[in-house]
Amino acid sequence: MPRKVIIDCDPGQDDAVALFLAMASPGELDILGVTTVAGNVPLALTQRNARMMCDIAGRRDMRVFAGCERPLRRDPITAEYIHGATGIDGVDVFEPETPLQEQHAVDFIVDTLRNEVSVTLIPTGPMTNFAAAIEREPSILESVEQIVSMGGAMREGGNRSPSAEFNILADPHAAEIVYDCGRPVTAMGLDVTHRVLSTRERVARIRELGNDVAMATAGMLSFFHRYDTKKYGSEGAPLHDPCTVAWLLEPGLFETRRCNVSVETESELTIGHTAVDFWHVTDRPHNVDWAYTVDADGFYDLLVERVARFGD
Repeated sequence: MPRKVIIDCDPGQDDAVALFLAMASPGELDILGVTTVAGNVPLALTQRNARMMCDIAGRRDMRVFAGCERPLRRDPITAEYIHGATGIDGVDVFEPETPLQEQHAVDFIVDTLRNEVSVTLIPTGPMTNFAAAIEREPSILESVEQIVSMGGAMREGGNRSPSAEFNILADPHAAEIVYDCGRPVTAMGLDVTHRVLSTRERVARIRELGNDVAMATAGMLSFFHRYDTKKYGSEGAPLHDPCTVAWLLEPGLFETRRCNVSVETESELTIGHTAVDFWHVTDRPHNVDWAYTVDADGFYDLLVERVARFGD
């Protein structure tokens, strides 16, 4: 039986690729809904971008919901300087046919978890929607099988501040709620995602597939790598968000360690920092399976194989 999932995202080129990877895998993942949140760009763009990806993938049956326009307790931040003004620069923007559902994303999450069991939550942006749902109705956690998130950093420091990765910095209070909710959490932080580089050779492999999803993916990644290759001096941009879906499809590509991850929510200097007790030097409870290494070639083999399916 496919695993029931809710994907919560803020597309963003890498969120878009995560959606493609999930939609290419119906045998493993039953997508109950796609919820969107303000993050890389404002909510009006993230919900449109998610619906565009459904159109491109030929999945206009996907239910897409718009959620929170701002973090729980802080002013919003965005990342157009990385993702471009549209959030998905590198692909032509159009008005999607996939409809936006009328229900608010948080209401959808609460209602779904009241009526389903063993649902996996996949947040690839700020965790505002999931945290708001948990605060509103804590009993829904009984229906959460696990949470697989993209966010945080340990050895890699931060990518938006010296101490913090963007998704956690954008809503640290939400991340704290999710990490401490008592359900199994697996976190894909920069320590892993910075190893999964969209090099020109890897992008060329995707482009050669020639289908609509492949061309959109190659176009977005070709734009996406411009900023990070200059910033890091690397051969390609880190492909962050698809690591969550890849772990669900092929967990053997990753190594994880069960440990405590605490989120800084007070200090203006280090707010959003994820304090990862990797070596168990404290007695804080183990609340997260922290991913710390990945088979990058195997990851791209999986991505290419799944994107090729859209040509069938």
